Amino acid sequence: MPPPLGPLVDTTPRPLPARVPIRGQYAVLEPLHVRHAAELWRAAQGADESWAYLGQGPFASREALTRHIGDFASAGEYMPWAVRPVATGEVSGWLALLDIQPKHSSIELGNIWFGPAMQRTRAATEAMFLLLRYAADDLGYRRLVWKCNALNAPSRRAAERLGFTYEGTLRAHMVVKAHLRDTAWFSIVGDEWPLRRDALLGWLDSGNFGTDGTALRGLAEIRGSLQV
Repeated sequence: MPPPLGPLVDTTPRPLPARVPIRGQYAVLEPLHVRHAAELWRAAQGADESWAYLGQGPFASREALTRHIGDFASAGEYMPWAVRPVATGEVSGWLALLDIQPKHSSIELGNIWFGPAMQRTRAATEAMFLLLRYAADDLGYRRLVWKCNALNAPSRRAAERLGFTYEGTLRAHMVVKAHLRDTAWFSIVGDEWPLRRDALLGWLDSGNFGTDGTALRGLAEIRGSLQV
């Protein structure tokens, strides 16, 4: 009897992401560029703690931030976008596709930094959704990955809210800013994506928000209703 193997899949390498703008209802993603530095510097004021779990920041000056953006935007292993919420018109954060593995159809959404004014907004949720949809639907990636410091409770909650499944923790995985880091891994794989996509579309629908801007139904509730 032959040994057990996983299912056969399409082995065509997936395309690399392109540096193109992506427009949503609440946010516009623009390929990250040093021209975004002034707006991002404004968004970062008084937000030093927001960099705690990232490998960079906080930045002592706008010039230091500009240098980082230039390096980050030109690094071949990352594909970063600036996030411009439609409501404010001001770039207030960034996020990236990284650990891109076309041969294995795997890609990570990560290196997410949102300024305080953008956190917990529709624009923030949509920005993440737009890149997940771009990777899964437009480029055909089969495995969507989320990784974070295991101590980063807000990031873990965000992954679970978006519909990622916790896979485990790599102990003593990295050293970040001289601190030893355990890394928690999450994923959305295969045919799980359509349900997550439809739940996100339902949450982002303008009809899901009351007059005060509060969501009428949460993502978990919408996902549950779609599974019935």
